[in-house]
Amino acid sequence: MARHVKRGDQVIVTAGNDRGKVGEILSVDTASDRVVVSGVNIRKRHLKPTQTRPQGGVIEQEMPIHISNVSPVVDGKASRVRFESRPDGSKVRVAVRGGKELHVLRGPRKG
Repeated sequence: MARHVKRGDQVIVTAGNDRGKVGEILSVDTASDRVVVSGVNIRKRHLKPTQTRPQGGVIEQEMPIHISNVSPVVDGKASRVRFESRPDGSKVRVAVRGGKELHVLRGPRKG
């Protein structure tokens, strides 16, 4: 199934404790329909001391939220997404608000 958001998109959180926050998608987990958004759903993790980190410590980390709770940002507001086919056969994501094409300008994929 096609997803309405991709890694690198600017999104706004539409539900939950962090409603209204805007951030960039860091990763998408398609198996559980969850996304990690920078600066959203930050939780503290307590780490045991290890050889690489002898002190242990507490770190703050973004945790995943459900994909249905985020929407792409268009002109500072949340927008739904429509999928349209081009004449050459490719599919593009188009924002319902304003009709702008949603795409991510990114370099070559790592890995």
